[in-house]
Amino acid sequence: MAIQQPATRPANPRFSSGPCAKPPTHDLAKLSGAPLGRSHRAAVGKAKLLAAIEETREILGIPADYKIGIVPASDTGAFEMAMWSMLGERPAQMVAWESFGAGWVTDVAKQLKIEHSVHTAEYGEIVDMTALNYDNDVCFTWNGTTSGVRMANGDAIPDDRAGLTLCDATSAAFAMDLPWDKLDVTTFSWQKVLGGEAAHGMLILSPRAVERLENYTPPWPLPKIFRLTKGGKLIDGVFKGETINTPSMLAVEDYLFALDWARSVGGLKGLIGRADANTAAITQFVNDNDWIDFLATDPATRSNTSVCLKFTDERIKDGAAFAKAIAKRLADEGVALDVGAYRDAPSGLRIWCGGTVETDDIQAMLPWLSWAFESEINA
Repeated sequence: MAIQQPATRPANPRFSSGPCAKPPTHDLAKLSGAPLGRSHRAAVGKAKLLAAIEETREILGIPADYKIGIVPASDTGAFEMAMWSMLGERPAQMVAWESFGAGWVTDVAKQLKIEHSVHTAEYGEIVDMTALNYDNDVCFTWNGTTSGVRMANGDAIPDDRAGLTLCDATSAAFAMDLPWDKLDVTTFSWQKVLGGEAAHGMLILSPRAVERLENYTPPWPLPKIFRLTKGGKLIDGVFKGETINTPSMLAVEDYLFALDWARSVGGLKGLIGRADANTAAITQFVNDNDWIDFLATDPATRSNTSVCLKFTDERIKDGAAFAKAIAKRLADEGVALDVGAYRDAPSGLRIWCGGTVETDDIQAMLPWLSWAFESEINA
């Protein structure tokens, strides 16, 4: 006997963790101000790029003496640029509790081959950040996009540290309150929390990071696309909209639209509130159903963007196959797209809850999750 389907469907079934849902008011027609066919080095292009930088600063509350640059190759390019340009002066402590953090470990161990130590935790757990030596450089993700585990705060990072902190914040920026005084290098990508277009990354440098760049030359050759200094001085134009390679002005316009929308919902505080409301809806659902749980074990370090769930019913024999079947049912019905767990993560679901997602859509989707579970468990 077929199980009855819910009556209500989400207005927007896009719950992908990257690229993420566009702002609810997004419309391609609203991007008509993009200077297409113009040089990004023309006055109009540089003005748009500088606006993207300064509006990012305003909404995120980034200090005035921090440098913000738009760089190629998304968050990956930004973090690689930072590692290749700044690491090696002192030992590095590589911190990983999910797949993206593990990727940075691989780069340091197998590519840069510098002195380092590795600190890891299983999916659902987090490394004890108080146990690290901050006289070394420390590389970590703020939010584990593939594990649903985030830093609760930056209290473990000392103010008088001798090393640099390099933070991959791609699924945290615009959804979590980042303590800028604790972060020397911060990176994120446009296609995450604000739902921008892909291929562009943001690189944010503290004065301490700039000092490192200007006083340390790594022993390896740097590709042109990674070079942030010339003659021992920061290439300041990178942080004023003079990008290292050609940006998409359509993507820039899209990001500016997303920033304007973010301001309209209350800026960072409003965005955090929207993400928290979405996560609260899922928390209530998990509390009401004993067959599903969060992958993150500690509520204090549970992400409010990339919410990762696991199935706990004892009747499930093949967890990976079951989770894929659930994700397929939801996608086939057009009620939840791209919600399967990341390929390297434990089997389950991953539901994006960032601020561009409407809580009404989360609430409309959850009964469908119950329907998919009952349908699959009784199949």
